[in-house]
Amino acid sequence: MNLASIIDEHDGESVALIHRGRSTSFGELRDQVDHLRGGLASLGVVRGDRVALLCSNSVNFVVSYYAIVGLGAVAVPLNPLSPALELESEIADVEASVVIIEKLSAGTWSGVDRSAVPSVSAVITCDPGSVADGQVLLDDLLQVDAVDRVESEPDDLCTLIFTSGTAGAPRAAMLTHDNLLSNIEQSLSVTDQIAAGDVIYTVLPLFHIFGLNMALNLGLSVGATVLLVQRFDPVTAIDTIAERGVTVLPGSPSMWMAFDSFDQLDGSEFSGVRLALSGAAKLPIATARLMRDRFGIEIYEGYGLTEAAPTVTSSLGSPVRFGSVGRVLDGVEVRLVNADGDIPAGDVGEIWVRGPNVFAGYFRDEEATAAVLTGDGWLRTGDMATVDDDGYIWLVDRAKDLVIVSGFNVFPVEVEDVLATHPDVAEVGVVGVPHPHTGEAVKAFIVTKDGVDVDEETLIEYCLDHLARYKCPNKILFVDELPRNTTGKLLRRQLID
Repeated sequence: MNLASIIDEHDGESVALIHRGRSTSFGELRDQVDHLRGGLASLGVVRGDRVALLCSNSVNFVVSYYAIVGLGAVAVPLNPLSPALELESEIADVEASVVIIEKLSAGTWSGVDRSAVPSVSAVITCDPGSVADGQVLLDDLLQVDAVDRVESEPDDLCTLIFTSGTAGAPRAAMLTHDNLLSNIEQSLSVTDQIAAGDVIYTVLPLFHIFGLNMALNLGLSVGATVLLVQRFDPVTAIDTIAERGVTVLPGSPSMWMAFDSFDQLDGSEFSGVRLALSGAAKLPIATARLMRDRFGIEIYEGYGLTEAAPTVTSSLGSPVRFGSVGRVLDGVEVRLVNADGDIPAGDVGEIWVRGPNVFAGYFRDEEATAAVLTGDGWLRTGDMATVDDDGYIWLVDRAKDLVIVSGFNVFPVEVEDVLATHPDVAEVGVVGVPHPHTGEAVKAFIVTKDGVDVDEETLIEYCLDHLARYKCPNKILFVDELPRNTTGKLLRRQLID
């Protein structure tokens, strides 16, 4: 067993990757990976070593990733645009021995204090035009004699992904070969899945588990073509989708919201898309409905988290129900739990997950691991949800985002969903703030649609028509944009700060 084996069995002439207009066949990909394994071995990389990847969605990332894990080493994909201090902290936390950088991250890497990352013995650059003193050129390592892929044990560590996830501050989640391969198998158990011949538009960052395992790894495992896109622009994306014959379009809600607000589209641009997928954050019902009504695109929403490698539920293979993240995948166990134990259908409980896809814990952090993993293998996700009689899961909110107003529970997403239906609202974020009489109160941050003028009182009255009074915001602040992470997930803590 080794995750890198997923690229081995496909027709060598078939296209594995498309990046910046150039195609890479499976045969070429395997050859480059084999030789880079030899190059990494020549630098002293051995089983268990951590290798940090500061690369964009590129061939460099893909070749490096499979070369690393194929050696039995551990790949650590990091955001190449992270500030130097953040990179220092993450690289030091995992004690990476090698760092691979692209031109995109070279400037930031130059600001890293090397004394803060003493474990790093080699820096590999992918850019022949800017090889700094002491750095090794990736192209040179590709000329080293090939080295065979090693066999790994199922529980061997494969990848470390930094996530704030269920544990607050960012920590490195340990994903084994079995975790990642199991979740691919679990995801493929759903009908109408990605298959050979598909072209997958991959703008989801590969340092994020959704892009890494559900676009790249799953796609290549079935012989599909992965179209690597570095950054999202709706105008360019539309052209690319048509020109490259994209059939699978996975994205975060922010991508779908951008398409929805693009007035020049008539729907023909998506005529070749077979599967439209959404994850990483909750998809607004209004966006899902408008994408279907305007463009004929049925978006299949799913739910997952880094610690589950990542997918837990999917709408694929079932009739879409707006607002639901679908049903639990085969091979995954889910419980909804409150203080009294498992809850009946219709009640709100925390999602607990168990299965071979559940991670091995947080790297060198037993306390954080014990806080989310029970002794019998259940992962406490911190996400609140309900389940209906047909097994559809409906996300409510993060447990830590719960607002308590005069003793009553308010889930921010419930308020957000109502405000998002107002015709003048483009985006909304809701948090709880201290209140002298009710303990907490609801505060909303609103981004209005272009060219509209709506006031606070109008929106509060709109909420009163749809929600109990205690759930309605008593303060609304109008902002130009909401803080989001690279996958479009709303960062509520920054709203509070």
